[in-house]
Amino acid sequence: MPEPVLDLISIGRSSVDLYGQQIGGRLEDMASFSKAVGGCPTNIAIGTARLGLKSAVITRVGDEQMGRFILEQLQREGVETRGVVVDPKRLTSLVILGVRDEKTFPLIFYRTDCADAALNESEIDEDFIASARAIVVTGTHFSIPGAAAAQRKAIALARKHGRKVAFDVDYRPNLWGLAGHGAGEERYIRSDTVTQHLQAILPDCDLVVGTEEELHVAGGSEDTLTAIRSIRNLSAATIVCKRGPMGCVVFPGAIPASLEEGIKGPGFPVEVYNVLGAGDAFMSGFLRGWLRDEPLETCCAYANAGGAFAVSRLLCSPDSPTFPELLHFLAQGSPHRALRRDAELNHIHWATTRRPQAKTLMALAIDHRAQIEKMADDAGVPHERIAPFKRLAVEAAARVAAGRPGFGMLLDGRHGREALFRAGDHDFWVARPLEVPGSRPLALETDAAGSLGAELAEWPVHHVAKCLAFYHPGDDAALKEQQEGVLKRVALACRQVGRELLVEIIASKHGPVGDDTTASVMRRLYQIGIRPDWWKLEGQPSPAAWAAIDAAIEQNDPYCRGVVLLGLDAPAEELEQAFRLTKASRTVKGFAVGRTIFGEAARGWLAGRLDDEAATAMMAERFGQLVAAWERR
Repeated sequence: MPEPVLDLISIGRSSVDLYGQQIGGRLEDMASFSKAVGGCPTNIAIGTARLGLKSAVITRVGDEQMGRFILEQLQREGVETRGVVVDPKRLTSLVILGVRDEKTFPLIFYRTDCADAALNESEIDEDFIASARAIVVTGTHFSIPGAAAAQRKAIALARKHGRKVAFDVDYRPNLWGLAGHGAGEERYIRSDTVTQHLQAILPDCDLVVGTEEELHVAGGSEDTLTAIRSIRNLSAATIVCKRGPMGCVVFPGAIPASLEEGIKGPGFPVEVYNVLGAGDAFMSGFLRGWLRDEPLETCCAYANAGGAFAVSRLLCSPDSPTFPELLHFLAQGSPHRALRRDAELNHIHWATTRRPQAKTLMALAIDHRAQIEKMADDAGVPHERIAPFKRLAVEAAARVAAGRPGFGMLLDGRHGREALFRAGDHDFWVARPLEVPGSRPLALETDAAGSLGAELAEWPVHHVAKCLAFYHPGDDAALKEQQEGVLKRVALACRQVGRELLVEIIASKHGPVGDDTTASVMRRLYQIGIRPDWWKLEGQPSPAAWAAIDAAIEQNDPYCRGVVLLGLDAPAEELEQAFRLTKASRTVKGFAVGRTIFGEAARGWLAGRLDDEAATAMMAERFGQLVAAWERR
């Protein structure tokens, strides 16, 4: 029998969860929502992938935007999607959720003839099941005849091939038809019918996981110890009883006289913010240990910590911890009962769940506003002519990229709004400026009219916020304080809204640049809590300067994506030399160059000396030359 290539395949529900963002309000009064992938087995697939397991999911999604969102997010998370069926006839399931208080979490399931409910036996492939060390089946999907048959077939195939079967009781009474649509948060209604369904599954399970109430329904008794003994009479499985803030208790063999005599791991008392999804994060943590043959105490620690993260945050799968985050918490703990307020944990979470990025980044920067407005003024044409030129720049970049990864653009919303739309056609990395052009002390364009947070919230989620500061270590203290205050505000807004941040530092305009000049600025910004996803830096005087920059990043934020070089309108030959000086750098990932590429084309096109094709071809040629020079480096 070939060795399995996957750790687990989870089977059952998938949905798009829409979480009300007004905490403490009624679901009736919610005005805005956060979107996330949901559904117990799909959350488990994502949660275990984040913890380093090779996971997959068998489910169905609709052939529409919400279904594609689930598929794309699973792929970003590293979940194998071979078992996801795209249903052309049914819509993806939706769930509307809210947080009313510490004990009230209203939710509504929109599941009438939804895609995942149509899962059936034909979608259970024997070779696929055999490719995993374990399958995870979930209780709610046994409430639907076709889906129940699919899970039973998967269990039989897993047993045939010597694979493990893990069972998450996942009891939702209203999805068994025991409560109305508005009772989605109801967690327990006694039902002999449900008990009979679940007990037919237990003999084939190697792991059974549930809350006390879920074990009550599986065991057919409202006394927890009696229910667990009933499960033991039917199954040799390891039984895990989840007990909320008290952690969990595990029974691998004979059931003792008291719950307290089971195997335990450390518990983590935290502030309860939202219990929805906590069980999925718990199960993910337990499986991380169980499928790696860790001691049960370790499995409990992983599981309890995962649950603690989930109840302290709003969303389900997006807020499930990654393994570096989990290990940091287990080793260091947290000074905060509300883990969502722990800056270090939040940074690790953010940095380890960002969208995947190519190892190199070659960007055409045309976010210039003041410089290109002067070009238009010099040519005697209105500023309205700038927008169509920026669209030509997008076409030029696309010609050079030719669909390859690792290319991007810097574009602004003032003159480049349509260009931003067109950049979205080419899967470019995109960054957008926030600063008032040339401002020193640093000022933001949003400060004149509007809100920084509201501005960022309107951007597509993959757009990167860029903020340029003319900052030199020799600046006076008042200027430094003012500029640092703006950068801190930008960094905070980016994290709160979920946008990556690129900080651009230009020191050479206001003092000499030596081997430690730029690195000292970076160290200072790190010291005050600013940890950009990207740095954009000018060329440095020596390899030693780049070594100092490498050290500043690696000592303060090993999760930083890296550095891109800026151009400052330098001739191509100077840029090639600047590229070569970075050869030994471990953090320089590419370049973002502007006027060297577009300057001559812009002046010619605005003056009417070049037509659209000639200007586009000129930019493409120069961008292509820099790409070749970077690759030669």
